[in-house]
Amino acid sequence: MFMISISQLSEDFDVTTRTIRYYEEIGLLSPERTDGNRRMYSNKDIARLKLIVRGKKYGFNLDEIKEMIVLFDKDRSGKAQMKKTITYGKKKLEEVNERIEELQQMKTEMEVLLWEFENRLRNE
Repeated sequence: MFMISISQLSEDFDVTTRTIRYYEEIGLLSPERTDGNRRMYSNKDIARLKLIVRGKKYGFNLDEIKEMIVLFDKDRSGKAQMKKTITYGKKKLEEVNERIEELQQMKTEMEVLLWEFENRLRNE
């Protein structure tokens, strides 16, 4: 069975070893231990960390990510996990679209302000 150390996992995913330990503490990862009590991570842990990192990138919180992982553990077909991901994903997409609208409004306001200031300086 393929196994890697916490330092290698940290390097591969560009996350700190402390973060990986935290994910273990909250039940997202479950590494095996060597006789010397070193953590060793399996392909399952690697896949989970990949899901966690991707989920965080898309704005999911750790509770949402954990729920999706638990769903996969209960239903290996992945259907329940996909349904939950769709539900959360649609919510995140709405939030992203709202943020885009806010940023577009901010951009417009900034452009108007800059235009006004530039005109004032030209007319002095």
